[in-house]
Parts: sequence; C-alpha cells; structure tokens
Amino acid sequence: MEPILECRNLYKSYRGKPALRGLNLSVYAGRIVGLLGPNGSGKTTLIKLACGLLTPTSGQVLIKGRAPDATTKALVSYLPDRNYLENWMTVQQALTFFEEFYQDFDPARAADMLSRLNIRPDMRFGSLSKGTKEKVQLILVMSRRASLYLLDEPIGGVDPAARDYILSTIINNYDPGATVLISTHLIADVEKVLDDVVFIRQGLVELCATVQEIREEKGCSVDELFREVYKC
Repeated sequence: MEPILECRNLYKSYRGKPALRGLNLSVYAGRIVGLLGPNGSGKTTLIKLACGLLTPTSGQVLIKGRAPDATTKALVSYLPDRNYLENWMTVQQALTFFEEFYQDFDPARAADMLSRLNIRPDMRFGSLSKGTKEKVQLILVMSRRASLYLLDEPIGGVDPAARDYILSTIINNYDPGATVLISTHLIADVEKVLDDVVFIRQGLVELCATVQEIREEKGCSVDELFREVYKC
C-alpha cells in the first residue's frame, strides 16, 4: 500500500539552523495519527512542508507519491496553529469563501456543526473569542472531503468542555479512507481518538507505533510514555 504521506531523508534548515535532520516517515490512509514532540522539534515545519508552504532543503516529502503541487494541495486540508481569517469577515463569508475555493467543501456539514456549537453565521470574527475562532476554523477545515487533514494544535485554545465535541467532530467528519495528522501538546485529551503516534525530537522521528502497541508493550498510556521520554 502506498503511503498517503511519505518523508524520505527530509531536511529543512532556516538560515543554516536545521529544523528537520533527515526525517523518514510513512503515514497510511484510514488512520488518525498524533504528531507529538516538545517545542522546536520540527512538527510545524513538517506539516508546512507537506502542505507545500515550505520547500525542503533536501530530501523528499510526498503526498500519494507526488511532491507537493496543485494536485496534492487539492487533497490536503490544513489547519494552521494561528488565526488565518480576517476580523472583518463574518462566519458566513468564511463559509462562502471555502465553498468557492474548494470543490470538496460541504457547506451543509459546516452549517450543521456551527449550529451544534451555537455559532451564528452573521457573527464577525473580530467579535469572537479565541476559542470560538479556533472552533470555526476547525469546522471549515473538517468540512472539506479531503484525503489528508493536517491539524496543527486544533484544541490548543479551546476550553476543556469543548474539547470532547471538537475531537468527536474530527473523528466523525472525515471519510474512513482519509488520514488525520494531529500535532498537539494535549496528549491526554487526544489519545482516545488516535490510532498511531509519531514522537519527534530535534527533527528526527524517535518512535512510530500504534497506540495499542504502546499500551501492550510499554504497559502505559501514550501520555505517560511521552512524559517519560521527554522529561526534563
């Protein structure tokens, strides 16, 4: 089976400072994968390379066997770790923008999720809390019928009461053949929805395993293993 996301000896440097140091990784379809590591480990760099927002210094990043281009970008739905919508926009304007820009966007799915969270389409982003903005952006991203969802800290600014709903939104709103890659520090919150985990440190993959393998072979949760591996 061909990986949906593959990294081959992937290097990325910023002004001579390495962020990825020959990273190798294969991620397959139909999985929810946690990309886990401390700050500065290269998680966001890897995601941006997969989106085609950055170019490798050397090595390859492939989406379904292709280097990022217009074809692969149509397969990828990306949630950045910061707000990307203008404060003057209303939620409805954002929906319209996504519907016009992405052929795979499902406006009915987006409207249903907004309704469940009591977010009105006429609300302006400038009037929304940080957590509500993150909810809207996640809904927009998950309302696409993409092959690969790349989510960079999707619940970082959301209150604990909303996290379960957001995680259920993630697992219930993508096709079984698609893949979700979630970068997060809130491991205990997301562990219950993960199939696989990738530990990354200093630009290299340190561990790649299924959640079940970790529990059976290590005798602990992913959160406990993470704290042990990355303890100060």
